[in-house]
Amino acid sequence: MIRAVWHKHGTFTGGKAFKGNEESSDPKYSFHWTGKSGRLYVFEAPIDLLSFLTLYQKEWEQHSYVALCGLSEQGLFQMLEDVPYIRQVALCLDRDRAGLQAEERIQKNLEGRGYREVFPLFPSGKDWNEDLQELMAQGRRENLQMQ
Repeated sequence: MIRAVWHKHGTFTGGKAFKGNEESSDPKYSFHWTGKSGRLYVFEAPIDLLSFLTLYQKEWEQHSYVALCGLSEQGLFQMLEDVPYIRQVALCLDRDRAGLQAEERIQKNLEGRGYREVFPLFPSGKDWNEDLQELMAQGRRENLQMQ
């Protein structure tokens, strides 16, 4: 079952991007997928989660995934409560200052709760969506060169 926190995102609001969550949303139940393996992949945003799945499609259904819709740990800890067989946590946060700081903080919190298999998994670029966009752009360039 996929549940979602309604995440608002606008492309133009007077020159600044708008991001936020719907007021009635409960951030504990953010966008996620529950698989049967003991591995959970954690992302900052649903777009990064979906981009990761586009990049790494093989047997994706086996694992669990959660988007934090920011850097709050509520969705992560709710997933761990709801799916007690999770033993490995891959922190797939953005490769920026906020993501690096959150990765360190979340890893310490998880280790404090007894999770020993916690590891970072960083994108090549800033985030997983940027990686996907770059791969798609490379494919378009290669197709143009072949024509």
